[in-house]
Formats: sequence, structure tokens, C-alpha cells
Amino acid sequence: MEKNREKGKIILVDDEVAILSLLSDFLKTNGYLVDAFSDGRDALYALKNNGYQILITDLVMPKIDGLQLVNYVKKEYLDTLAIIMTGYGTLETAIAALRCGAFDYTLKPFELQDMLKLVDSGIIYYHMLKNPYVPNQLKRKENLLKRYSDKSLPEHLILETTEGKKQGFAAIIGTSLKMQRIFDIIERVAASSATVLITGESGVGKELIARVIHQHSKRQGPLVVINCGAIPETLLESELFGYEKGAFTGATATRTGRFEIADKGTIFLDEIGDMSLSLQVKLLRFLQEKTLERVGGNRSISVDVRVIAATNRNLEALVKEGKFREDLYYRLNVIPISIPPLRERKQDIPLLLNYFLEKFNAVNQTSIDGITEEAMEVIMNYNYPGNVRELQNIVERLVVFKRNGRINIEDLPDKLFNSAITSPYESDIVKDYDTLVSEFEKGLILKALAKSQGVKSQAAKILSINRTTLIEKMKKLGI
Repeated sequence: MEKNREKGKIILVDDEVAILSLLSDFLKTNGYLVDAFSDGRDALYALKNNGYQILITDLVMPKIDGLQLVNYVKKEYLDTLAIIMTGYGTLETAIAALRCGAFDYTLKPFELQDMLKLVDSGIIYYHMLKNPYVPNQLKRKENLLKRYSDKSLPEHLILETTEGKKQGFAAIIGTSLKMQRIFDIIERVAASSATVLITGESGVGKELIARVIHQHSKRQGPLVVINCGAIPETLLESELFGYEKGAFTGATATRTGRFEIADKGTIFLDEIGDMSLSLQVKLLRFLQEKTLERVGGNRSISVDVRVIAATNRNLEALVKEGKFREDLYYRLNVIPISIPPLRERKQDIPLLLNYFLEKFNAVNQTSIDGITEEAMEVIMNYNYPGNVRELQNIVERLVVFKRNGRINIEDLPDKLFNSAITSPYESDIVKDYDTLVSEFEKGLILKALAKSQGVKSQAAKILSINRTTLIEKMKKLGI
């Protein structure tokens, strides 16, 4: 039992005895100590005395529900992290639980392995918080590996800490469930030649994801990066496809384009939504035929290039507005990867902060040795409109000015401090509500479709909605 005790202690609460028994037994066989309760009142008493790392609770229960348990944990300043299990039709309550401080939530029915990944992430995050922000990531990884078996660690952490195994994953930092799903997608698609469309706000790390996909592919050629929004339209065609000598004034020699340079490799087209309609036609032709013509040339050149595109714009909306070709959109959107903004994966902030502290300490020869809990609370409450890039810039500024010692609340930029004082959660709720609703609804529909093997009428029955309603929602959500 001592080995189990090292891994973590869980309190599990659900009034459905079958789920309670199944999940309890599964977590125990995977190395956790589990106390299971079907009555929220008994769980409330146990929470007071037993030092649990993780609370897993259903939301809708008689007498004392899951939201009351989460509120109790928050009110009593317990270290316990809460994971919410929720059935259909409880969206508002799930959002309220997250805002109250729950670590994450999962939908019923769920896969046991998915729950195990979520619990493993929670345990890792719990120990990150308990070890107060000392920037020594390698030592922390060693401690984690001693505490957990390799099988219990999320795969990206195993890869990050094991020599000779897919080193590119070390560049992506995150233990949140949303990031784990992205790791899964990368592993599945990297070895293929399928076109990938990466979407997300500015600063979330779209180019980083593209680089990791290329590093894990079987392609021997280079990764060629081009920002379609940073090059004037008149020059972009020449940059992509090259030109022949004499094609235009100043073309004194033949020039090879980026697609030819990327032969046998990958080309990353960033900000693809800014590409002109005329150039979109030529890109579509290349994707269909895998051939190109240089500007001023009349012969077709065959190249073997994988295309990864990225944008921070809504391409479906641009299609409806006639600003982006629908046929090109579907050619690009073979493998969609949506990168969540930092405000939707705040549990990754301590990991990112630790990484940036180490990085900028080394670059600037400084010795920042940690951050106070008060300062960390402010950093966690900020919403990061600039996402990971903004957090990186903030940490670099702190390191340059502070030089040594621990970062405290007085060292933080005014925008973080003022945001935390005026309203740490309000803007987050307003900005993210529609996004959360759409993601929640999309998740329900995808699970129902998977369960019904793609049969829409059966999926509609599972969701207790009309088939026509399901089809309309699928169109709206881009499924």
C-alpha cells in the first residue's frame, strides 16, 4: 500500500453505485488510494480530515451536490483539486464549477483511460503547486519520475524526460486535458502526409505545433516557414512558387520558390487567411496536382511537400463572406488542430512559468529562484489576451528587472496587478461563455456520433433531440 500512497489519494463521490464501484476499482488498480462515497454528506466529513489530493465528484446528487463540495474545498482553502463528472444538460453548472476553482471536468459517459489521464494530470499539477515555484524543472521531472511509474505519466511527460524518444515533444508544455488531446492528434497524424490546418488565437504556439509535427514525420526534407500575412500580395506568389529569369523587371536570374525548397519536407503557411483569392486558386491547384509553375514559366514542376497551414481567423466565416475559397478550405482542413487560448488551460501556467524562468535565467545570467504565492495568484488570475507569447514576454521582463531573489507582487506589471484587483474572473466568464458552450455541445455530439458509429438518427436519440436539430448543430459547429 505504500507505493499507492506515494502516487496519490483520491476521494470519489457519486450517487450512482455502479459508476462509483467501477471507477473506484479502476483507479485502485492503477496505483491510487481511493475512498468512495455515495452520499455527499459523508464525503464532506471525510474532506475535513483525510488530506486528499484529488476530489472526483458527480455534479447532480441529492442532499449535497458536487458544486457544494467544490465550494467547500475552496472556502476551507483545502489543497484538494476537484474534477467534475457531469451528464448531459448541466452546462451552466459545469461552467460555474470551473469558475469556482475546479481543476477540470469530464462528460458522462467517459472512457476510463481518459479519466486516468485527467487524474494523472491533476496529481502532477497538485505537486507543482505544493512545490512553490522553484525554477528547477529537471529536478522536478526526476522527482516526478521517482513518484510515478512511466505508465502513469501523461505520454508527453514521458517523452520529455526520456532520452532518444521524440525529443520534439519537449518543446510543448502542458498537462491540461486539452493539450493532451493535441498530443494524441500529433502522434496519430505526424507520420502521414495529410494536410493539417492549425487554428487558434495569436500567441498560442501554432508554429511550434507545426514544427513538432514535422520533427515526428518521416520526411527527410526541411521545414520551410512563410508568413502569408507579412509579405505583400505582389511578392507572395514569387516567394511561394519562384520565378524564371526575365519574368518581370529586376528578375535577372531564375529563383527557386519555397515549395521547391521544401521538396521531400514540409511547408508551413502561417496566416493562410490573409492570402488573396487569386493566389488561393494556385495553392488549390498545387494541393490537387502536386505540381507548380514558376512565375513567368510554362513547365510544370513536381514536388513532394506536406502542407501545414495556420490562421487566427475564422475561415468558415471568411468562406461565407466570399473572402476564402470553400474548396481550398476543405483541402486544407483534412486534419484540424485547434489550439486553446491560455485562459482555457490555466493549469498549465505554473509549468510554462517555470520553463520561462529557467530559460531567461540562463540567457541573462540571472538567479531568480522562485515566486511568492501572492504573485502567483495574480499571474494565475490574469486572462492573457496575448496567450503564451504574452506570458513569455512578462517573465522575460521580470527576470531582466528583478535579476535575483524571488518575484513578489510588487514586481508584477500594472496590467496584471490591476486586473487581479478589479475583477479576476468577470471578463473571463463574459469572453469565454460562447466558446465554452460551443465546445461543450460539440463534445456531446462527437461522443454520441462515436457511440452510434456515425448514424445521425441514433446519435439524435442518445442526445434526446430531433435528427434535423442534430444536423443543424453539426453544420453550425463544423462537424
